[in-house]
Amino acid sequence: MAREMYEYTKTVLNKVSFDTTLFCKEVQKAVRRLLPHELEDLRVFIQSLIHQNPDLNQCLVHLKA
Repeated sequence: MAREMYEYTKTVLNKVSFDTTLFCKEVQKAVRRLLPHELEDLRVFIQSLIHQNPDLNQCLVHLKA
């Protein structure tokens, strides 16, 4: 089930990537819900989104916490 949560999180982040504030809130939720190895995968996914929208870069701080 945990992998399903990771896939769901990716879907949500992809849909809210237009709004930096909302994106950051969803990243914070992901940090609470996902397993440590999934957070590493999520970091790679977010890096790919940052290439499309550089404003999202500020949300990476939540993954390092």
